[in-house]
Amino acid sequence: MPGSDYTITFENFNSLAAYWRKPHSHLQWDCLFVLPAWLEVWWREFSPRADLYLCAVRQKDSILGIAPLQLKEEEACFLGSADVCDCLDFVVSPGGERDFFNVLLDDLGQRGIRRLILGPLRPDSKTLRYLVGIANERRYEVSCEVEDISLELDLPSTWEEYLGILSSKQRHEVRRKLRRLQEKGEVHYRTVEGSESVRKVIDLFLKFFRESREDKEIFLTKGRESFFRSLAKAMAKESLLSIGILELDAKPVAAIMCFDYNDTVYLYNNGYDPRYRSLSIGLISKIMCIKDSIERGRRKFDFLKGAEEYKYRLGGKEVHLQRCQILLR
Repeated sequence: MPGSDYTITFENFNSLAAYWRKPHSHLQWDCLFVLPAWLEVWWREFSPRADLYLCAVRQKDSILGIAPLQLKEEEACFLGSADVCDCLDFVVSPGGERDFFNVLLDDLGQRGIRRLILGPLRPDSKTLRYLVGIANERRYEVSCEVEDISLELDLPSTWEEYLGILSSKQRHEVRRKLRRLQEKGEVHYRTVEGSESVRKVIDLFLKFFRESREDKEIFLTKGRESFFRSLAKAMAKESLLSIGILELDAKPVAAIMCFDYNDTVYLYNNGYDPRYRSLSIGLISKIMCIKDSIERGRRKFDFLKGAEEYKYRLGGKEVHLQRCQILLR
């Protein structure tokens, strides 16, 4: 167990942002959805009825890790929600995992927390790799179960190599759909980045998102629309957001909201003009986004949550997302 040279400090979103930007920091911000800008927007927009618990565990002058949690009565869970955050986790320095989680569990227990509800979790999350084992050692009651599926794709270095990893049938379909669209007019895919440019196209993206499918229109409540707008502004400011626009004869027909972080492109959401549905513009916009990601030299394309068939056809591989409950005795 860690000794008395460990301390806990309570942070705010500004201090988290400073730690994230600090050169040579040992903290690993592996998870896109717990970056300070994302957490702050989520907390501000949804205002949950819970206590904010931004805890940093320190050993002398070093930060071992950060716990972005919310507390409500005897329960603790991550900041964020599964409807807009595809995975969540702790921020931990390599080598400091055991001490970080032991100190954290002690502090939560002293605050009267009796249950941790943690998810969605990737298999490589710090929670599953370290916290679950430590909780078992402490003889806490731990239960984990798969709650969703995400799909991702390791990107090759060229577009032709990518086509080569698809099945022959799907490779033919990709080329056929692209050729069919090109026969209808001039096809162009461009990416929009930077705060001012994103501000000008966010209305277009949300319009396409709402019109492309009935379930998306239902999903886009006023609260979620406000979140999308605030998130786009905050992440564009951090140079992490790009919006891909598919054009036919210079007319926008589809849009994709992506995040570009740690050599990975995350396909967060998309929409299209339903008048062009017969031309498969929704699928083609995703294909063009993959092509653009390859040309930018990115190493991974993350389709994020959901087991939609197109993700498999475009080469996605399953990642099982789990939810864990830990009862503190």
